[in-house]
Amino acid sequence: MKVSAKAAGLISAFFMVIILDTAMTFTMTSVLTGWTPGFAQRFAGGWLLGFAVALPTSIVATPLVRRIVEKLTTQ
Repeated sequence: MKVSAKAAGLISAFFMVIILDTAMTFTMTSVLTGWTPGFAQRFAGGWLLGFAVALPTSIVATPLVRRIVEKLTTQ
């Protein structure tokens, strides 16, 4: 099944945010609170908050980043 280029960009952003949000939330929760009771709950809460912020940020920032990269590179 093929998707449109616009949908492919959104799907790509979705999976990138999942990967990065998981890695960063796990790292920051581990560093800031350690492996103490309630770690899983703190991680899950942080992950949900991070995802809620990161996905729309990624969708809004992607076109800006593409324009910046196009200006800094040659074709």
